[in-house]
Order: sequence, then structure tokens, then C-alpha cells
Amino acid sequence: MQVKTLVRSAVPEGLLSAYHYILAIAAAARYGFPSRRIVVIGVTGTKGKTSTANFIWSCLSAGGIKTGIITTANIRIGEREVLNAYHMTMPGPFTIQRLLREMVRAGCTHCVIETTSEGLKQHRNVGIRYDIGVFTNLFPEHLPSHGGSFDTYKKVKGEMFAVLRAHARKTIDRRQVEKIIIANVESEHAPYFLAFPADHKVTFAVGKKADYTAEEVRSDNSGVAFKVGGAEFRLSIPGTFNVSNALPAVVISKLAHIDNAVIARGLSSLSVIPGRMERIDEGQDFTVFVDYAHEGESMHNVLETATSMRAQGGKIIVLLGAEGGGRDKAKRPVMGKLTGAMADYVVVSNVDPYEDDPREIVEDIAQAAENAGKTRDKNLFVIEDRRAGIQKALSLASAGDIVLITGKGAEQSMVLGGKSIPWDDRVVVREGLKKLL
Repeated sequence: MQVKTLVRSAVPEGLLSAYHYILAIAAAARYGFPSRRIVVIGVTGTKGKTSTANFIWSCLSAGGIKTGIITTANIRIGEREVLNAYHMTMPGPFTIQRLLREMVRAGCTHCVIETTSEGLKQHRNVGIRYDIGVFTNLFPEHLPSHGGSFDTYKKVKGEMFAVLRAHARKTIDRRQVEKIIIANVESEHAPYFLAFPADHKVTFAVGKKADYTAEEVRSDNSGVAFKVGGAEFRLSIPGTFNVSNALPAVVISKLAHIDNAVIARGLSSLSVIPGRMERIDEGQDFTVFVDYAHEGESMHNVLETATSMRAQGGKIIVLLGAEGGGRDKAKRPVMGKLTGAMADYVVVSNVDPYEDDPREIVEDIAQAAENAGKTRDKNLFVIEDRRAGIQKALSLASAGDIVLITGKGAEQSMVLGGKSIPWDDRVVVREGLKKLL
């Protein structure tokens, strides 16, 4: 059993919570409370947070607003980008505060922080003064971390919005920064987040009445186009689901008085979000995407996108797995059933087993894929070793096919047997493709 698990089971929850709270305050003080000198945009929800943050960064940057971001996949300070090597979306409080101070010192006036329920539960947000809260969507995920309760999960997410008005408005560049809530009203849970006090509340949706509505959504193999209020925008990243991820960037840019043409440039110029429908091309005659999809909703989205993109007669080949370490076990059969029904070939492999039995994890998925009609060693393969699993998925592909390597995205490590080892799906895929060519 990992030390973390032992500590959590041995220390009373109230004491652990107090420890995290004090640690966060100490971190903010250590770095001089940098969030007081920068506009902080928090993005929370279940899906699309990393992509949303990157679209916001790209549009604000195109508008001449120097911006930083902290996400699951990457960390940007202006134009400088590094991958998130911490194996957690919200790093520890000392790391977050140090990054915020670096952003301030680099001249950033805005920062986008992907804010997770686990981070909020551990008070990593304490000492960060949020100005804008973005709600993307809410699905029953990460529930084991919240006592198995969806209502608790939802309330924890709400804490980011509750603190918006808890602090005085900042004055940056002689301008008072107003508190704003931006919410996706496609979600039935939007009213809960919109009920928190703020100076302004703005809604967005795809094909539904809102302050900012995306309409006439069209997709092709090179991306997605849509209109908002008559203005045309295009994304260079595939997947119609990305329109919802891009809309907060349109909203925030308009609030910052950025012209539509500049917003359009910001959206279209973002061609890669690490590990988010990231195309890997080594000259092969089939298409390979690496994507973070690791539960039912996101898996359905990427499979639906692949289905719309594949050539006539082309196959969809997907590699997937699920995390151990007490993560949500309920999603395993859901993903197995989905891939078993929607993909032509399924390869089940390790993601991050942590201290759990890898065989149990892959079998939970594989059995559901079998129930959906797949046959082992014909169109369903169970290969625990992820490198070998990726190689198998690639070897099944021929001209016009689409291969989806899912579950880890651009993560820089894998936790196996309680030990962290360096890992990058994108690197392994490139190595695998070179062996085939």
C-alpha cells in the first residue's frame, strides 16, 4: 500500500483537511500572494477543462493579453510551454503559487487555472483569488474521492464560485476587475453554479438559447467550423465536442473587447493541445490520435469523432484502460461496452494501475467488450504491457483506418506497482510507427 493511502486511512479527515488548508495559506504567503496581481480565471467541470483553458489562452494571447495557464496537460507562461509532469491537474500549493509568481514576473496579466474537485477538496485553491469562474459540464465521475456522492462532488465544484465574491475586487492596470461567472447551460446543473453571487453572469451553449450560442456546426477531417452571433470561427482540432470547449474563450475574449477576427485567429491557430485528439504522423497511411479520454462520456466523443472521420470501409481501432488506486471502478464496464460496440478492434491495456492488480482492471473492461460482441484474439486483445498494446493497435491498422490511443494523453509518467516510471504515449506511438514503416 502506498504511503499516501496509509496516511489518508490513518489520519482523521478533519485533521488532514486542516493540514491542507494551512499548507495552502503558507504557500501563498511564501510567494507573496501573487494572485492578487493577476486576473485569475478558474475552469471547472468534468470534461473539457484542459482544452477550454488552452483555447482561452490562445484567444487572449492573440488579442495581445499575456496569459499563463496551469492544466492537466500543459503549463504556459506567455509563449513558453512545458508539459505538466506532476501527474496531477492542480499541482501542490507551493508549485501553484510559484508558477503564479513566475507568471506575474513574466508580465502576464491573466492566468487560467484548471481547477479540479480533488484540488478543491484539498484546499489547493486557498490563497488564490479567482476573478472569473467557468463551468463546463458535470457528470458522475471521481465520486469515490467524494464519498461516492454526486451531490458532494457538485458542492465541492461550487466552492470555486463561492469564493469569487469572498474577496474584494482587484485593481490591475488602474482598472477594477469584476467578478464573472460563465456557465454552459447545456448542462442541467448550470443553474446551481449561476446562483452564486457575481457582478456578471454569462451563459453559453451549442444550439440552445444562451448569451453566446454556437450554431451551424460543421466538421471535416481538418477541424470544426461554427458561428456565434453571425461571426464565423474555425477550430483546427477535430471533434464537434470541442465547440463547447471553445465557447468560453469566445465569451472571455468578447468581455475583453477583442475583435471577432482576432478571436477567430486565436482559435484556428491552436493546432495542438497536448494529448487532446493529438494527431501523430510519421508518414503512415492511416490516422493516429492520442487522447486523454478515460471515461464513458469522453470515450463516446472521441469514438464518434473517429467514426465521422474514417474513410469509407476504414476501421476504428482503440486502445484503452483504466486507472487503479481507488479510482472509479464503475467506469470500466461502461468504457468496455462503448468500445466493444463502436470500435472495430479493441486493445485493453494498462493506464495507471497504481498498487492494484492490473489483470483485474483490464478484465473488467474486456469482459464488458465481450458482452458487447467482441471476441478475444479476433477483434479484442488484452495486453497488459502498454507498449506492447500500443504496438498491437498500430499493427492492426491499414490505409484509411483510425487508431485511438486513449487514457493518458500527454501524461509524463505511469504508476505501476506503486512506482512512477517515465512515460509518454506520443513518444511510444512514434517509436511504434517507425517500426512499422
